Amino acid sequence: MALPLLEYKLTTQNQRVRSFGVADVDDNTNYIYHLENSHSTDDVTQIIWAAYRQIFNEQEILQFNRQINLESQLKNRSITVKDFIRGLAKSERFYQLVVTPNSNRRLVELCLKRLLGRSPYNQQEEIAWSIQIASLGWFGFVDALIDSAEYEQAFGDYTVPYQRKRMTTERPFSFITRYGADSRQRTATAKWGWRSHQWYSYLSLVSEQKVDLAALSAVLLVITAGITFLFILNWWGMNSSY
Repeated sequence: MALPLLEYKLTTQNQRVRSFGVADVDDNTNYIYHLENSHSTDDVTQIIWAAYRQIFNEQEILQFNRQINLESQLKNRSITVKDFIRGLAKSERFYQLVVTPNSNRRLVELCLKRLLGRSPYNQQEEIAWSIQIASLGWFGFVDALIDSAEYEQAFGDYTVPYQRKRMTTERPFSFITRYGADSRQRTATAKWGWRSHQWYSYLSLVSEQKVDLAALSAVLLVITAGITFLFILNWWGMNSSY
């Protein structure tokens, strides 16, 4: 049985303000992509790439990440933009790139920004949705966000999600990396642990084989002396030619 979503307080973020007046119309205003306004194949293609930028972000718009089946259905108007967004968020590539390396708290932050176009209100909301991921699973969490009243009111069935009411001092959501600080820390720790393990294995092997370190040092000394002697002969020969 799925746990209900915990209650959390709604702080007054800029996307909850209906209009800033002149500040809403400037160079930082997002272009809104509507399927209803698309009358050609090129228009639908722009909607598709806008969806990729929003869900996968700017750094991950790669040919390898494309979902050709979903694209074809949207071009044929077999599915809505909401269905296309849902399919991208549930795709195997998105799961590998975003879901697998991150914690539930980080996933909540990313998905609220990419699917609902806003930042989390506070830690209580992050915790509440984190519990939903654990309770409903990834697909259930995606459905809960996309089928929410907030998504319906903000984007409906035919609008690509966008960053709502972006302030000029805030970094665009489409440029936020998929890795959080905790994921980078785990990666660095894993690399250091692997290297330490390699050195430990090498030293253990030397110890088990009972290598004569004195003999090994003597061999290395002879090799070094030979290389030095050859270098001196080469230098002497070059000077003699002059």
